[in-house]
Amino acid sequence: MKIVEPDFERMERCGIPEIVYGQGKSKEQLLSIAETFLERAGRVIVTKVNPEKAKPLLERFTDRDSEYNEDSGVLVLKKRGFKVEARGKAGIITAGTSDIGVAEEARTILEELGCESITAYDVGVAGVHRVYPALEKMTEAQVLIVVAGMEGALPSVVSGLVDVPVIGVPTSVGYGVGRGGRVALNAMLTSCTPVAVVNIDNGYGAAVLAYQIIR
Repeated sequence: MKIVEPDFERMERCGIPEIVYGQGKSKEQLLSIAETFLERAGRVIVTKVNPEKAKPLLERFTDRDSEYNEDSGVLVLKKRGFKVEARGKAGIITAGTSDIGVAEEARTILEELGCESITAYDVGVAGVHRVYPALEKMTEAQVLIVVAGMEGALPSVVSGLVDVPVIGVPTSVGYGVGRGGRVALNAMLTSCTPVAVVNIDNGYGAAVLAYQIIR
């Protein structure tokens, strides 16, 4: 039974390659998908893949360059010497250390799309003075990705201080009324400063949008 219909024309059509969503797929399905992509495209990028599913992929393709970021759940396999065109810089800021996994998903995707990332982690509004040194690092960034859970206030603060597009990423970090990221999502959507907002925990979506802005 054929389980995958890869969209190898997506790069030409949309400017980005097809990226595989790993959650919900079996080890066997991921192995089959990886083989197909490596054979035709020379690279496969899988998001939201846990260590248990990443292990057989890494063991199967020892002859390929590989990167697995356990914090982000992103796995990259590619032919030796696979190159991408360099394209611009994006800044990535997190409110807390609990948001780093989502930020690292964005960073890994951006790097695979050819964008350099400038990161500043744990600069949330509970200590708002930390925002300014973080932004000083971002002067060469053409777009900022700001990742926050709990009340999700940081993207609004950052957007009011910079002259480049800001992409807010709400995370599911939080408890009580903030559980699951809904409060952070709603706060970003109702920001009084211009913020583009992606889905909860969607580091991938933020990275692709940032890349499209840069490109």
